[in-house]
Amino acid sequence: MSTQTATFADVPQLYKRHIFACFTQRPAGHPRGSCGAQGAQPLWDRLGRQIEAGRLAADVGFTPSGCLGFCGAGPLMVIYPEGVWYAPKSPDDIDEIVETHLKNGRLVDRLVMVFGR
Repeated sequence: MSTQTATFADVPQLYKRHIFACFTQRPAGHPRGSCGAQGAQPLWDRLGRQIEAGRLAADVGFTPSGCLGFCGAGPLMVIYPEGVWYAPKSPDDIDEIVETHLKNGRLVDRLVMVFGR
């Protein structure tokens, strides 16, 4: 029996990057708001189409999530393994994230969200 301990690096990864995007839709007037109430759905639809059209689906996972916890800043998405949070507001923002971050591995500085602990 081996005495070696596996590390995270030893586990094969399915994707190079994995996006989680908040699909939470709270009722109108809810005190926390929600990404859905702030127009997330058309943005995530566009993101999914861009991933497919750009032939990124083999390398980029895209998973709908529940609340990511920072409702007032939404719509929100987070890309791993980098752990970068973005708050896109328009279809052009989605296009820029796909081109700059997913295809070219660079941050879209103006859309990055930084949250304190």
